[in-house]
Amino acid sequence: MAQGWDTDRTNEDGSAVAVLDRTVPKTVAPVRTRQQRVAGLLRLARADLFVATGYLSLAVLVLSGQWLHTDRGYLIKSGQDQTMWEWFFAVTAHKVAHLQNPLGTGLQNYPDGVNMMANTAMFGVGVPLTPVTLLFGPTVTFVLVLTLGLFGTAFAWYWLFSRELVTSKFAAAVGGVFCGFAPAMISHANAHPNFVLLALLPLIALQLIRITRSANTPKVRGASRSGPSGAGERSGGGEGGKNETPAPRTRPQRSGGQIKHSFVLGLLISLQIALGEEPLLIFALAFGLYAVIYYLHAPRTGLRALRTLTPTLLLAGVITVALTEIPLWWQFFGPQSYRSIDHGPMNNDLKALFQFPSESLGGMFQHGQNVAINPTEENSYFGWPLLLLVAVAAVFLWRERVVRAAALIIVSFTVLSLGANLMIGKHNTGISLPWKHLENVPLLNSVLESRFTMAAIPAIAVILAMGTQRALDYWRISAVDWRPLAWFGAMTLALLPLTPTILPVVQRPATPAFFADGTVRQYVSHGSVVIAPPPTPPDARALRWQTDADFQFPLAGGYFVGPTGTEKKGRYGPDDRPTASLLIRAQQANKVPVIDDAARAQALADLRYWQADVVVLPPTDNGDALRFTVDQLLGFPAQQVDGVWLWDVRGLVSA
Repeated sequence: MAQGWDTDRTNEDGSAVAVLDRTVPKTVAPVRTRQQRVAGLLRLARADLFVATGYLSLAVLVLSGQWLHTDRGYLIKSGQDQTMWEWFFAVTAHKVAHLQNPLGTGLQNYPDGVNMMANTAMFGVGVPLTPVTLLFGPTVTFVLVLTLGLFGTAFAWYWLFSRELVTSKFAAAVGGVFCGFAPAMISHANAHPNFVLLALLPLIALQLIRITRSANTPKVRGASRSGPSGAGERSGGGEGGKNETPAPRTRPQRSGGQIKHSFVLGLLISLQIALGEEPLLIFALAFGLYAVIYYLHAPRTGLRALRTLTPTLLLAGVITVALTEIPLWWQFFGPQSYRSIDHGPMNNDLKALFQFPSESLGGMFQHGQNVAINPTEENSYFGWPLLLLVAVAAVFLWRERVVRAAALIIVSFTVLSLGANLMIGKHNTGISLPWKHLENVPLLNSVLESRFTMAAIPAIAVILAMGTQRALDYWRISAVDWRPLAWFGAMTLALLPLTPTILPVVQRPATPAFFADGTVRQYVSHGSVVIAPPPTPPDARALRWQTDADFQFPLAGGYFVGPTGTEKKGRYGPDDRPTASLLIRAQQANKVPVIDDAARAQALADLRYWQADVVVLPPTDNGDALRFTVDQLLGFPAQQVDGVWLWDVRGLVSA
């Protein structure tokens, strides 16, 4: 056997010291043949393939309801978000197929249009999956992205953990499955692919870790890993000890290697921007704080890592800007761009931390008070058994710097997620929290604070993986040691209630024949279709009808984020037009309002603003009240065509 190198010791500056491990016999390791090396790689590949198969199977199972009904199935908890995302994918494919600019479109919110780049259209998957969308429809693309998101996120974190954190594939798989299928991930899998497809974030972390290690790892044959990735490195043992030997000098990173690292990092960041910027921002804040905490006890090592990392990061930043400058300009300065979005308080309730998520085994049997923002934002439903396990494990593993940093990340970002004032059971306690001083900071003010707890997911996974690795190590020493049994028993009790269930799916109503059969084209010249009332975030069904009609017409209104007012603040949905508001009130009250000459004049002005060709009333709630209201507004009755009521207003608008 080869002599071992223990990195459980550090110099006064915090750098790892290679110390002879006297528990390992001082014999020379036999030279491994090529066949043995190949056999070892095949064993690793088989383990990776087994884990990947398990993750993919679980992802398909969670979304099996949608996979079985891609024709008319609809994830009921998505609200109108599934309709919006399917529209994004469909429009992207339509634009690419017609060689048009996908960054903006006038197909909804006509004539002002929509800034697609400012609406997280996920061009990083929407563009390459254009053939899938054109051949099989946007619903298949939507569920495919969600499935690959759950699977890819889990496997990417597993890859990072198995290569940089722990030696046990099983321990890494435990961490990966939690990252990919945590309560927040399952909640977002109902509607938000941009918060499900997070596989690039661990790859960015892996790249940063390897760049950093080049500054801190001694070039000693047989030395084990050090730096943030070193699972065996602990800061507590042997600091300043007399028997320590100075660490060997590190070799400076070659310029060619730096350029390669920078290009890979810049490419990964650019791709993540094309998938979702809000997750990237949360990740950057969490990883930066993690690095600061990790190097807190060894500032010299941290500074050395920073010196190595800075030029690589700067070059990566230049590459990122070069790759994304056009879409980013369009997002922040292009048509229908906005400066910030005021979403109001979107914080976690303290009770949400300790409850089980609704789509889990625990939620089926012990469903607590509903304190989530909505069904797609259960960002912190970790359950009290898991929080208790993580707290106890953090105490026992406190000497591990990775555990200390992970624990502080969990606490810090969980506190941020609670918002400006502490809420307990939907009751405002009046207790001010740190977010109160950060909620108006640019960029941060666009983040839903509830989502900050998603930064705790990989931190919890780190502690779970480290605890599992430690338990397996105990078992290798003694098969009768009680500690591994205690760990695996406690971990089972903590994770079993969080096991995700199949996401519920309903059948959505069929598209009216007027749109599905193409009849609408007979009533559209060069203007828009106005649905009565125009689509809004609470009811965006018309976006699906437009997709099924192959985008033969633009729509007034819609579901998107766009600017409003002179300050260009972002808002969900179109600016309020008086006629649209009147129709919404008539539908909600199921009563025809008083229509006078002023209302008729306003309706004509709004139709001219929308450049309307036809007003369409599809089957809907309180349809009679809406029909009689529009009859009085326009001064002539509707005609029924292919299952809808319509008013051809081309002559009226052009008069």
